[in-house]
Amino acid sequence: MIRRILSSLIALGAAVGLLVLAWPQLFGLQNTWMIAQIVSFRGVLVAASAVGIVLLMVIGILRPFRRITGTLAVLVLVFAVATSGILALRGAANGDVSLATNGADDSITVLSWNTRGEEPGVDAIVKLALESGADIVSLPETTDELGTEVAVAMKEGGRPMWVWTLNFNDVYKARSTALLISPDLGEYTLASAAGSGPPGNTNISPTVVATPVNGDGPTIIAVHAGAPTEGAMSDWRSDLDWLAEQCDAPNVIMAGDFNATLDHMAGRGIDGAALGRCADAALSAGSAALGTWPTAVPPLLGAPIDHVLATDNWRVDAFRVLDEVDDSGSDHRPLLTRYLPADG
Repeated sequence: MIRRILSSLIALGAAVGLLVLAWPQLFGLQNTWMIAQIVSFRGVLVAASAVGIVLLMVIGILRPFRRITGTLAVLVLVFAVATSGILALRGAANGDVSLATNGADDSITVLSWNTRGEEPGVDAIVKLALESGADIVSLPETTDELGTEVAVAMKEGGRPMWVWTLNFNDVYKARSTALLISPDLGEYTLASAAGSGPPGNTNISPTVVATPVNGDGPTIIAVHAGAPTEGAMSDWRSDLDWLAEQCDAPNVIMAGDFNATLDHMAGRGIDGAALGRCADAALSAGSAALGTWPTAVPPLLGAPIDHVLATDNWRVDAFRVLDEVDDSGSDHRPLLTRYLPADG
């Protein structure tokens, strides 16, 4: 009798725990410590579930544990199927990288790359930006010096760029962000505050906001939200809230390191958008299951925490997670997105 009660309690606890991990939004737990970190790696959860099922089946050979291990194996299988279904719905497709050869006159190509304190170097960044024909280059963890060098090199390569940078720490390069914008998009001005924290910026690392001088064109935002570490959960949640506010506007394109997956953005979108009024390019392209961090693991096992988002003025024409530069030195994969006007 006691064994049955204990088995039932274990099964119930396992069922609730797996349900939380499968869809933490159901309980409002997607932004809480530990759960936020675990749900970032849905691909790993599926792989771990497969291993767990095998182990439970092996243990189930022992007669005293057969019933409980059988029950747990079924629960884990259901969890694995549900999590795999979520990944499948988000998509693991990866589009054509040769965007520059396909761009229309009214297209905007966005390159976003967290450079891990400039690890790839000027040449690698410029090569990627020029080959892609990037109109917007968002470079979290990139200093003023390197951002300027990239802009100069792109000009020498036949593609001049305006450059804006912000830094919250002169020593730690990860606290700097650079944003490059092609003059073809018009004249822009820096709108984000140099100091950290709302209402003018994200808390730990800077986000660069550039607005069109004549009001014609999208507000362009190079994003770097703080990481959800144990002592910085409040700042991380505040960053996501602030970024959602920046996207509650008529015409916005934002790109960078959000340190958040679509799960973490849940509840911050308006009218079905991912964050504020901005839709996620990877989700629109069927690529949102591909991890962008860390580069040490295959994309399906990584966390998709880098994003390109835009308001409904823009539709995704092409998107790619650039896993071919995994050996560049950065621990983040770049994202390449081509937008076309939604009414085009």
